[in-house]
Amino acid sequence: MAVTLFGVALVVFVLLRVAPGDPIAMMIGPGASPADIVALRAHYGLDGSLPMQFAVWLGAMLHGDFGTSISLRRDVVALIGERLPATLELAFCALGVALVLGIALAVIGTLGKRRAGEAVVDGATGLLLAIPDFVWALLLVLLFGVAVPLFPMSGRVDPSLGAQFHTPFYLLEALVTGQGAAVRDAAAHLVMPVLALALPLAAIIARVLKGALDEAMVQDYVLLARVKGFSELRIVTREALRNAIGPTLALTGVQFTFLLGGTVIVERIFSFPGLGNMAIEGVINRDLPLIQGIVLTFGFLFILTNLVVDLTVVGLNPKLRHG
Repeated sequence: MAVTLFGVALVVFVLLRVAPGDPIAMMIGPGASPADIVALRAHYGLDGSLPMQFAVWLGAMLHGDFGTSISLRRDVVALIGERLPATLELAFCALGVALVLGIALAVIGTLGKRRAGEAVVDGATGLLLAIPDFVWALLLVLLFGVAVPLFPMSGRVDPSLGAQFHTPFYLLEALVTGQGAAVRDAAAHLVMPVLALALPLAAIIARVLKGALDEAMVQDYVLLARVKGFSELRIVTREALRNAIGPTLALTGVQFTFLLGGTVIVERIFSFPGLGNMAIEGVINRDLPLIQGIVLTFGFLFILTNLVVDLTVVGLNPKLRHG
């Protein structure tokens, strides 16, 4: 993990330095003197050589100091801490919806094997896969935000609601504290961005799980269950699904990292105040400390997710655990 994060830090540092544009020139007024420009460069650590800048930034980062945002004039760690919970809440809700929808499609397709049900599921998963998440976001805005305005198109909660939150996890806090109105409002704001992220992932889960179920349905224990007179629904959901779900969960964990990356554009479309939306703002303003901090945070989340997936696979597979 440490080596990978070092590689991420090095790559993002080099790419940002070779990209065109001067962040100091973008933030300073047209009447600034050369002395002012030199002072600002020194303040943000942009006056040394590239190796020296990288060494200084890496050393500060190891001590938890990601620097100060050039555009927002605030500590980068504090900014990430404010926005990251919103992105995590969005991502985990999308993951939950994708799992439920994907498993349901796989089970329906398996039960309707060689019948219309399988064809419908295959067609649905193909459609969901063919349309990327940001296009789903635009379609959902047109459908449920403009044509049939059922859900809010931006933000996390309605300011007029007057809800008081003590943590940045709005939906979770509202559920725990029993604020019914806040739960409904926060959930309504999540519906469209969650669906936009969940639909393509649900299609991947459905296809992989359906293939695993097809292999499980020809095993001896399934034949034994049929001899015992179990219904096909019980065989699929209680016998085959239990053995087929392991590899699917491992793939889902890997795909979750791509889902995190997808939040960047989706958050922008819905003006969702998460880390992805702030990343785009940082790129527009060429805010080097902010971009570096956000990319490293996403990199850490990707690596941590892969580690959790690997440990889960080992835990579910006794051969790997005792091999």
